[in-house]
Amino acid sequence: MSNFASNPVLRCEGLEISFGGLTAVNAFDIEVRRGEIAGLIGPNGAGKTTVFNLLTKVYEPNAGRIELNGEDCEGKTTVQLSKMGIARTFQNIRLFNKLSVIDNVKVAMNRSMGYGLFDGLFRTPRCRRQEKELERKALELLAIFDMQDLASARADSLPYGAQRRLEIARALATEPSLLLLDEPAAGMNPRETEDLMASIAEISEKFNIAILLIEHDMKLVMGICENITVLNFGEVIARGTPADIQSNPAVIEAYLGSDEEA
Repeated sequence: MSNFASNPVLRCEGLEISFGGLTAVNAFDIEVRRGEIAGLIGPNGAGKTTVFNLLTKVYEPNAGRIELNGEDCEGKTTVQLSKMGIARTFQNIRLFNKLSVIDNVKVAMNRSMGYGLFDGLFRTPRCRRQEKELERKALELLAIFDMQDLASARADSLPYGAQRRLEIARALATEPSLLLLDEPAAGMNPRETEDLMASIAEISEKFNIAILLIEHDMKLVMGICENITVLNFGEVIARGTPADIQSNPAVIEAYLGSDEEA
């Protein structure tokens, strides 16, 4: 378990949104601290991805407050939130398919570039030094997922599980303080899922960032998350440790209703 800092990286209070009169998320609260791996689970249609869309301002909430590192996110755009330190992966993989693996990671490091247009056009020593450093950092991120040997491969040539890992590596390249993972194990076989669990744990320890993940694989959730929030019909029905959640009657009924589902 991590020793969390006292102030949360992410704090949500009373988050709400409706679509066409239907409430999708109602009075959602959560706190995630630096070094914490938190889970957000619930049955299909519970509102989990809607929460992620609210946190990243794909949707603007009808009510409630979002704070990132103590700063109010009201009025911020998705791009501004990325600069503030939120990075996200998606259920449907979104990569630059025609670019190489390493270029997919390097393109997310644009904030780290310390040279201007002149340096880039004329390939000055400063430009070359910066690019060499970006390549080193990109390879370091790829190594977390054992992908450094695939650096020159095209992204669309990778197996599905490797594409998933590349998307996470690219998200980390933005140097986030909060990493949102939307079903990172989707489509992975058991071995790939085990490797992913180890990689997420390494990320948490190495970068000391807050991680919030949505996942249907209960083995992954229970094995890696320190705190879990459960949604059903857009409302929080439980929160606590994996042991708390596994024994909660409301959760068992709503989400873990059978051994097969669990």
